[in-house]
Amino acid sequence: MHHFQYKGDELFSEEVAIKDIVAATGSPVYIYSKATLERHFKAMDDAFASAAHTICYSVKANSNLAVLKTFINLGGGVDIVSGGELYRALKVGVDPKKVVYSGVGKRDDEIQYALESGILMFNVESEQELDRIDEVAGRIGRKAGIAIRVNPDVDPETHPYITTGLKKAKFGINIERALEQYQRAKRLTNLEILGIDCHIGSQLTKVSPFVDAIKKLKRLLQGVRDMGIDMKYLDLGGGLGIQYNDEAPPLPADYGSSILEETRDLGLHLLFEPGRNLVGNAGILVGRCLYTKKGEEKNFVIVDAGMNDLARPALYGSFHGVKPVFRNQDGVIEGDIVGPICESGDFLVKEREFPNFQQGDLIAFMSAGAYGFTMSSNYNSRPRVAEVMVAGDRFEVVREREKLEDLIRGERVPSFL
Repeated sequence: MHHFQYKGDELFSEEVAIKDIVAATGSPVYIYSKATLERHFKAMDDAFASAAHTICYSVKANSNLAVLKTFINLGGGVDIVSGGELYRALKVGVDPKKVVYSGVGKRDDEIQYALESGILMFNVESEQELDRIDEVAGRIGRKAGIAIRVNPDVDPETHPYITTGLKKAKFGINIERALEQYQRAKRLTNLEILGIDCHIGSQLTKVSPFVDAIKKLKRLLQGVRDMGIDMKYLDLGGGLGIQYNDEAPPLPADYGSSILEETRDLGLHLLFEPGRNLVGNAGILVGRCLYTKKGEEKNFVIVDAGMNDLARPALYGSFHGVKPVFRNQDGVIEGDIVGPICESGDFLVKEREFPNFQQGDLIAFMSAGAYGFTMSSNYNSRPRVAEVMVAGDRFEVVREREKLEDLIRGERVPSFL
């Protein structure tokens, strides 16, 4: 359920007409519904109400400060993969003891920043990273909480680019080698072993891969406990999918009941890192039709939003539903909706039917709240778009549209030219 619905023939976000937002901000523009964000967080939180748990929102999905603050106000923590994401979360008041730091390429300065900020733990993804965290912690006189990210070799049955738990993935340490890494970690004096971490992929539409992973983790957990290590946390990552088109992902309540059934006797505090599941359907990208063109073999609708604004279709061939902001089109056509970028891969819709849009029509690209703005760029020297949050009958700009002068901020022509 999301709060982007028609009233008559006009699309609204909660109680605000989309056309009014575009009139105030221009297009393209990302629009987020606060009510949808809150509803999705509470659904996930409630699914685990009977167990000790923390929902650590995956910042990479959408790092806007307003989005982060919404979840932090509800008691959430964050899962980060960079010092920049930590900076954002701290700026809006996250409890450092609800921060977990994932990612395969943590730099020394990022590790030090996280230690000095007092985060809960690092999810360690390689043997060398284990040594590096120990070294940095010792240098500054801190104890680093760690979990080892275990790669359980479970097929999540999702897109290859967002599959992270197979042996061939760059993420984590193979489960067959994890026990020896816990033994190594136990010998490193500046580390405190807090838990086990596992994340098998994104946009999963079945519960069974999660359950299969937990069954493997339980055997590892027993081996770690037999070494005399008192584990406190089991971090099960994120990955629960959403509906973009005709997918039928499990509801958080069904996901929760299956996870709780598998973990109820472990005596561990559960950590979850949902991203897409919380924000995906809470945001849309609105663009305007600039031109229509009938090619020799295909119809094109050319809009002011491109692959630099929403990269997922070009990157993954991803589906985003399309809705007219005003339902006044004459029938449907088949073709592509493309942007202004000078790349043949610059498309938002590929070889599908959609309303017969005309010049000036506003078009909403649905389910764009996750991996939308956060993956956007200035390619073709295009300023990044505005972001807006809606709450009831109010809306505010939560990130201003970039200006042309922002494009060259920090650049300079060298003295020898």
